[in-house]
Amino acid sequence: MVSPINWPERFADLKREIVAATPDYERRLTESWNDLLQELDERTTEIADEGPNYIPQVHFQYLDTLVPEQLDDIRRKGSIIIHGVVEEGEAASWKTALEDVIKANPHVEGFPEQDKQLFFLYWTRAQVQARAHPNVLKVSTWLNNLYRAKTGKKKEGVDLDVPLVYADRFRIRHPGVQWDVHPPRIDGGSIERWEDNNFRRYFADILGGNWRQHDPYELEGRLDAHASLCGRPGQATVFRTFQGWLAMSETAPTQGTLKVFPDVPLSNAYTILRPFFRPTVPLDSKDILDPKNWVFDISTPDFPGIQPQDSGWVDLRPTPDLYPHLRLHNTMTSVPKVNPGDLIFWHCDVVHSVEQEHTGSRDFAVMYIPAVPQTPQNTAYVKRQAETFLAGTNPPDFASNGTGLSYIGLGVDADIIQPISRIAMGLPVAVA
Repeated sequence: MVSPINWPERFADLKREIVAATPDYERRLTESWNDLLQELDERTTEIADEGPNYIPQVHFQYLDTLVPEQLDDIRRKGSIIIHGVVEEGEAASWKTALEDVIKANPHVEGFPEQDKQLFFLYWTRAQVQARAHPNVLKVSTWLNNLYRAKTGKKKEGVDLDVPLVYADRFRIRHPGVQWDVHPPRIDGGSIERWEDNNFRRYFADILGGNWRQHDPYELEGRLDAHASLCGRPGQATVFRTFQGWLAMSETAPTQGTLKVFPDVPLSNAYTILRPFFRPTVPLDSKDILDPKNWVFDISTPDFPGIQPQDSGWVDLRPTPDLYPHLRLHNTMTSVPKVNPGDLIFWHCDVVHSVEQEHTGSRDFAVMYIPAVPQTPQNTAYVKRQAETFLAGTNPPDFASNGTGLSYIGLGVDADIIQPISRIAMGLPVAVA
């Protein structure tokens, strides 16, 4: 049985503070909520019917030929498969190299402890080469440019055409192994989505009763948002426009791949408004989806979906019970088949999970490689991260992971050759 959460009373004050900024807030938010539920009813049916085919796919060589309608479709769904970014043989060789590193370093930490499949390694030569690959950086730039500034004014220190590297881990998942550790979740902020003033500006249209005006690709507010006010370990402190996997092996639905809720404006609107409404029928009622059975309520401090951890709160984790209108059992959509060298990306606000079952016959291997633009906050992080690369130690966001022991097979400065790659890594570029 799940223990009840002891919500701090300041969360109720936070709700009242938020809605007080909107005149006639109860009427406006209720009308907006009912409109949202109607839209969700239609869109979730469409998503469930389409399945993996709903996820946009494009070959790397055609990225620059997509028309505005296709770009808008990608923005709305918040997820994309980009095929052929790296040559298949090269991507597959990285998996082999990583397996050799694991054998050479039996002390490497990973998860699960008795059958390691997620490895707390960040600077192996294969990872360094993959992140520095010019095609990978070009894709990052393309994704970053899906974002825009509402004012149209250039922001100091921000350049969407300059991609940066964020060092993360890799995973080699074995077939037949149950994987229960990645249920539906939204990374990059928990209670901060309401409590941090910059985050709140990013969601201002939703909180003001105009959810249809919300643009998940608006830079205002997002650039300076604080995703971890309490300093959670392993929490990314950079702004990732998209999270990403680089496939090093072939995989398909039911083989341990990624699942997403492919409509980021709708999921953003629902998750942000959900704490301000409560059902008047039991959560397991057959009538739970009827808008008439939900009422505006800011009298309680609960924020459904966030969980306490240590001295803070973990990332937002929607469940089918607490977030019934998302119909997660039917709408968490497995991404289509990928081959080595393909990249899977999902917007930083997308509800995502990992398939529990891996019914395939071979390992499924991915590196975690997000898209990261140049911003003052990101640039400062990458500078600190470069110091850990040169020292062969864990990146700043992952300082608490690992033993601190040295490893065989790490990349070195000489592995980063091209100027675009060295800039992305925060390393000095030689002047001819």
